[in-house]
Amino acid sequence: MRVRLMLLAPGVILLCGVVGCTKTNPRVVTTLNTGAMLGSELPSNPLQNRVITSWIDKNAGTMSTLYGNDTAVQYARTGAQSGYPAGSALSVVTWTQQEDPRWFGGNIPAAAKSVEYVTIAPDQHFTYQRYEGSPLKQVDEEAGVAPNERTAYLLAQRAAVMP
Repeated sequence: MRVRLMLLAPGVILLCGVVGCTKTNPRVVTTLNTGAMLGSELPSNPLQNRVITSWIDKNAGTMSTLYGNDTAVQYARTGAQSGYPAGSALSVVTWTQQEDPRWFGGNIPAAAKSVEYVTIAPDQHFTYQRYEGSPLKQVDEEAGVAPNERTAYLLAQRAAVMP
């Protein structure tokens, strides 16, 4: 009898684990934050690039993330002072913030407020584009040898320190 119980106990424990892991907890609603998704009206999806850094503007109630292609990310992580190399493509997505319903005191992105693109051509000319509104529409485009104030600010950002 004792041997049967010893053989049966691991089976019962395993069965409880399988049943417990496959059942959805009714108190936890798993959702995707679709409100923070970007529309298809943009020239490219910045979320498909790699994160360089991010920042929060508490006064404006926004959060921004700077993304870059491989060339831009490699430069941003080296700490070089010569400027982003040709072929770098940066994009900044700024979202309004909303309270996180699952984490007390936390904020998560709400709707995208703006998306900005900066590219550096082989001849070191800069292109800047800004999209705003809902749906996002292009509101600004500039190109030239010298970056405007906003472009210079974005190009001055370096990678966040990551473990």
